[in-house]
Parts: sequence; structure tokens; C-alpha cells
Amino acid sequence: MARLVRWTALTAAAALLTAGCSGGSSDEDKDDGGRSSAAPSAAAPSGVPKALASQTLDWARCKGTDEAPAPDGDWQCATLRAPLDWSDPDGETIDLALIRSRASGDDRIGSLLFNFGGPGGSGVSMMPSYGDSVSSLHQRYDLVSWDPRGVAASEGVRCRTDEAIEAAESVDSTPDTAAEERAYLKDAADFGKGCEQAAGKLMKHVSTTDTARDMDLMRHVLGDEKLHYFGISYGTELGGVYAHLFPERVGRVVLDAVVDPGADTMGHAENQARGFQRALDDYLESTGQEPGQGSRKIAGLLERLDAEPLPTSSPGRKLTQTLALTGIVLPLYSESGWPALTSALEAAEEGDGSELLALADGYNERDPSGRYGTTTHSQRVISCLDDKQRPTVEETKKLLPRFEKVSPVFGAFLGWDTAGWCRDWPVAGQHETPEVSAPGAAPILVVGNTGDPATPYEGARRMADELGKDVGVVLTWKGEGHGAYGSGSDCVDSAVDAYLLKGTVPKDGKVCS
Repeated sequence: MARLVRWTALTAAAALLTAGCSGGSSDEDKDDGGRSSAAPSAAAPSGVPKALASQTLDWARCKGTDEAPAPDGDWQCATLRAPLDWSDPDGETIDLALIRSRASGDDRIGSLLFNFGGPGGSGVSMMPSYGDSVSSLHQRYDLVSWDPRGVAASEGVRCRTDEAIEAAESVDSTPDTAAEERAYLKDAADFGKGCEQAAGKLMKHVSTTDTARDMDLMRHVLGDEKLHYFGISYGTELGGVYAHLFPERVGRVVLDAVVDPGADTMGHAENQARGFQRALDDYLESTGQEPGQGSRKIAGLLERLDAEPLPTSSPGRKLTQTLALTGIVLPLYSESGWPALTSALEAAEEGDGSELLALADGYNERDPSGRYGTTTHSQRVISCLDDKQRPTVEETKKLLPRFEKVSPVFGAFLGWDTAGWCRDWPVAGQHETPEVSAPGAAPILVVGNTGDPATPYEGARRMADELGKDVGVVLTWKGEGHGAYGSGSDCVDSAVDAYLLKGTVPKDGKVCS
């Protein structure tokens, strides 16, 4: 199971319907003839070779793949060349896949760059399905996204075959015996070896800092003096790192579903245990159950599954404890998923694991033919390069009681995850926590949702504080689900639109109920 900081879990089904991109020309491209390059006023990134800084993007109609058809509408795709190693910008380059749709109105502000989270989410796949949600912004902005380095069409990493992924689903993610513990740790270490073999020299160059530098090159080549950006989930961390590196280039930036920049590996795991337990409690209350009692009932189901997995309607597959937990996680990302969770839990109590397995497959990007997506592969490669902490089994075991107290349902899994996620990782990590201080930057709108399971609300205030005085501006929504914008609050949507379209900064601390 993947780490839970993933906006892409909300849109796994939609992502299957969208497409990748390719170069070439098209006679249906807009007024730039399908080509664009940096405007004279767009400040060039320092140290970038002229050949990269002055490159032209050949925008063309996006092409479909074996997995998905080309997106409808006027979406165009192109490829940006960036240094493989930003410490050696004159060396080898890497190709980054981009997608855009030009502003629909005449009063264009510039490009609005989107990162939907992960790390490891494909912006090329996600952007077309998200376009309708930001139609008001589309009037004045070109909507632009991309596959970050190491993701999907940008030299995406696949660390395991589909058969190996399915086989690994039988590994117990909360080991109770010495044999289960050895199997869990061996599986984690083997995953890292597979990533190293698949990624090669790219393995050392997919950090959040690398991607933030790619973004500044992208800003310049797109012709924008300032970066206008909408970051969701992990995209908020990426936005904070960009603001730290390039405070003078910050334009109108929104960070929604905010990752706590001050939390280390153990801190993130505890934050998520608390966040998902809160969401589960809210769900249980909505069904008329007392949260403590309801959680104990679910924990009991998971304990029984640990001893004896349930049969399912999927040939040859059973619902294990880990798959069941994954299936519970997915519908907690959005209140609209709660009825599906009720049905799946009721079926499991009656001895049928099919519905929880289907939810787990949605989270794990498994299609009916047994093919898996690669988001979790890229996620691990990026996050283990970012994070230098490698908790030992002994450190994890010492903290397990604390995690289980925070969440009787999710605590044990998230605790064990700290020991297994980057186990024996072949590349050293870069930092304990990311640096996001951005003195002198323009105001950045930080949006927090009190019911967010994956990135708990406290992270929004911490991000604003670390961005610095007069930079981080907090907007709070008392709602449910991962993210606030476009989730049903006219108050949130109006405040974000006014900021991005008119430059109107809301009062710090504004609350939308």
C-alpha cells in the first residue's frame, strides 16, 4: 500500500480516462502556431544554458496511449528539456511532458501551473479531467500541468512488474511474528533495489528541489515573469520549496490540502494517523455510530482478516488485512465516498470482501485486467530522495503504542510504514524537513480543511508560519475531504478566485464554515 499523502487517490478513475502527450505539429493549434518561447520580459533562471533557456515548446494535439484516449477539447502537449543534474546544468538533459489549454477569454493573466500531489501524480493525465473544476480560472489563465521528473511520461519509474505487485499484496504490513517481520522488511528492501535498477542515474535527480528548479525553467519558457501556481497536497510542499528558492519570482500562489513542512518522517505518520482517524470518526458519527465503538468494530474486522482473509468475486484474490485497510482509506478522501464505505464494510462483515477489494484496487490504480499504475513507484523514489531519515525497526516498535493510541485503525500500519518505506534505500536522502521560508515573497494563499484526512489542518498554519510574516495567509474551511477548493464551499471558491483573478488577498485567518 502506498503512503497516504496522495491527492491522486481521489481521481484514480478519472486519470484512467485521460491521455499522455507527444510532440509534433498540428494545424489546429492556436495563434502561436503551436509554438511558444519565453517572452522578453520573463526573467531567465540563473545558470541555465542558453540552449535550454531559449528553447521553444512545440505545442501539438495530445495523442492517446494504449491505456487512454487523447483528451477532448483544445488540450495541447509539448516537451520541455531540463538539466538532468541541476548542479551541472550544461550536462545531460531530461525531457518533461507538459499539457496546456489556452485561456478562454481575452483578458489573459498568464499561465497557471498545477501540481496535483503524490509525489508521483501525473499532471498530464489529471489536468484535462480537472479543467471543468477551474473553468472560472480558465478564462484568464492558460491551464498548464506536467509530469514531474521520474513520473509517467517524464521518464517515469516502474520498480516492479504487475505480477510482483500483486504477489506483494500478501505481505503483512503490520507484522506480528518474526517471520512476518522478515518478509515485510525484505519486500521493502527489494522494492528499493527494483527502483534502482529501473531508474538508474535518474535515481539521484528526482527530488522536490530538482522539480522546483524545473518549474522556474518552465515559468521562463512559458513566458511568465512570475510563477502563478496551484499546488494540492504534496504540491503544497513543492510550492513552498519553490517559494524558498525563488521568492522574487512568486506570483499568485495557492496551496490547498497542505503538507506540514515541519513534520519529519515520524511526525508525518502520526499526523496522518490522527487525520484519518478524525475522518473515520466523522464518518461513523454520520451513520449514527459512536466513534470509539465503531472504530473498535472496524479494528476487530481487520484483526480477523489478519488471521483469515475473506473471499472475493475476483478470481484467485482474497481480501487481506492490508487491502481492507486500503479500501477503507480511499472513501475517506471525500465525503461523497462515505456511502460506498458503508456498503463495503457491511459486505465484509457478512463475509464478502469484494467491495473493499474494489476500493483498494481504485487506490492502488489496478485496472480489471490486473495492470497497476506507477504513481506509488514514483512517489517512493521521490520521497526517499527527499527524506534523509531512515527509522529503524527498534525505533518504530518503540513508537507503535503511541501510534495505536492516536488511531486504533490506522496507527499500526502508519507506524510500521516508517520502517519499511525507505528500507535499505540505495540513495541517501537530502533533508529531515523541507525548507520553505520565503522572506520577501508576495502573499501566498494557504488553504486548510479541518476535516482533511491525508494532510491534517494543522499543516496549513505551520506552512504559513514557515513561509514567513506577510507571506503565508491562511484560509480555513470547516469541511470534509482532502482539499477545499472545488469541494462545495462557495466561500472558499470565491476567496480563491478573487485572489487568483484579481489579486485580492483575503484576511489572514478567514474562516469558511
